[in-house]
Amino acid sequence: MDLVQAVVIGLVQGLTEFLPISSTAHVRIIPSLFHWHDPGAAVTAVTQLGTLAAVLLFFRHELLRLLRAGLISVFRYPHRRQWNEALRADVRLSWSIVLGTVPIAVFGLLFKQAIEKDLRSLTVIGTSLIVLAVLLAIAELAARHRRPFERIGFVDTQAIGLAQAMALVPGVSRSGVTITAGLFLGLTRESAARFSFLLSVPAVLASGMFELVDLIETGLAGEGLVHLILATLVAAVTGYASIAFLLRWLQTRSTFVFIVYRIALGSLILGLSAQGLIR
Repeated sequence: MDLVQAVVIGLVQGLTEFLPISSTAHVRIIPSLFHWHDPGAAVTAVTQLGTLAAVLLFFRHELLRLLRAGLISVFRYPHRRQWNEALRADVRLSWSIVLGTVPIAVFGLLFKQAIEKDLRSLTVIGTSLIVLAVLLAIAELAARHRRPFERIGFVDTQAIGLAQAMALVPGVSRSGVTITAGLFLGLTRESAARFSFLLSVPAVLASGMFELVDLIETGLAGEGLVHLILATLVAAVTGYASIAFLLRWLQTRSTFVFIVYRIALGSLILGLSAQGLIR
């Protein structure tokens, strides 16, 4: 990436990471439209560290509380009978997030090669955008939107964690598939989105650091590293704004605008790809 490409990739990553429209798809599509080289899955994973920073800052109070609860559960487990109900709830949620990350970690390692190469085809991305849009539309129509964040149970977190593994397919969208799963489970839109963001922390941190180390070991340095850092910083700033926007949007509105956008974009990609206009 050159300087301009780094800024554009960072903007696209940050703006689309938390909206249910797939940041990976956009980071793959935008370079194709401008006839740039595909930055690759590794660059996408590293720039997600910027959006991770946005999550850490936006949800800093909840995350610190959950981290504290997790540490207490390890080092003070023999005294668990002294825990109040609030602490017990935080302990359950902290471990639910950890365990909910297992599926995406396992599938990510098993299918790393396919994710980084074969599945990044525009045909796969366009199809994934449309398929998830249909599932999200069904979820919106079928969901009760009654259960708040405080009523998320262990089974819910594991079901959403399993759904998160589907986000390894470019075009699916991590937030899109986890919000969809949350809606099917009866959560309110805002609760589903909030848990989606918290659940993303371990997976994004692990994949981002893994890919960053791999890129550095394979020779990334100098100007290339500087541009990657710039893209990550831009993604952090725009990602924070994206979180605030989506949570505010879902308090009073549905996800249908994103559903329509996904279908339109997916259809456009498939059409342009079939005609050989993008690749």
